[in-house]
Amino acid sequence: MLIWFILIGIPILFGLWAQFRVMSAYQKNVAIPSRGGITGREAAAAVMESAGINDVEIVEVEGMLSDHYDPSNRRLALSPDNYHGTSLAALGVAAHEAGHAIQHKVGYSMMTFRQTMVPAVQVAAPIAYILCGFAIYLIGSALGGMLLKIAVAALLVMTVFQFVTLPVEFDATRRAKAQLVNLGIVQDDEMAGVHETLDAAALTYVAAFVSSLGQLLHLLLLLGGGGRRDD
Repeated sequence: MLIWFILIGIPILFGLWAQFRVMSAYQKNVAIPSRGGITGREAAAAVMESAGINDVEIVEVEGMLSDHYDPSNRRLALSPDNYHGTSLAALGVAAHEAGHAIQHKVGYSMMTFRQTMVPAVQVAAPIAYILCGFAIYLIGSALGGMLLKIAVAALLVMTVFQFVTLPVEFDATRRAKAQLVNLGIVQDDEMAGVHETLDAAALTYVAAFVSSLGQLLHLLLLLGGGGRRDD
């Protein structure tokens, strides 16, 4: 039980705290308008234009914090509050996604590596989620051992992907913060709200990696006979 709590329970609690933290920071700073009054869409366009990017479509997508950059289709998607909003949170998120577009343009190696892993992760994720439970419950049988090995392989792919995601997200945030100030979109004394929003968002990626790593280590212990469900 102690091993389960350390490797699974604590990462779950950390993940819940990270989600609470990002929502709290976002809700706080989405209510603070920037003095410049430009929208998230305009900020993303300005950041990309400063890097010589003129062929990325900026679109509005439904959902809260559904913002993302799609390198395959050269599309930057912003949720309604961040597309139309002029808040510090909206500008921070929009510039962060524009940071990914800059990474794509300059050929940032970690982003390239991350993209090559996407097909493998799309296969590995459902396998890991489906098999983990079955493998653990059938650990005493030959079938359980086989399923456990497959689950370990799938989780290894996911853990590597989450690890590679960290520098990609941190670098995009670094680029976003620098460009917001350099372009005069946000003043220095307004950056506290941007820092709070983006730094909280970064915690969710750390939590995802810690969770995947904890699950992987737990399954490896089970596979090696170093732990049982009732330990």
